[in-house]
Amino acid sequence: MTTLNVPEMHCQMCVARITKAMEEAKIACRVDLQAKTVEVETSRMEDAIAVLDDLGFDARR
Repeated sequence: MTTLNVPEMHCQMCVARITKAMEEAKIACRVDLQAKTVEVETSRMEDAIAVLDDLGFDARR
């Protein structure tokens, strides 16, 4: 698992949008609103970052 920091994540709606988009991309993830992180399990990290970018979130390792 790799942890991505997503500082713009502020609410449960953000969590739901991220979770749904990752599921659609077939990327396993755990979203932690309090920590503002998304843990992803994928060999193509650029895909996970692209999903977050498409949603308007700036993801950082």
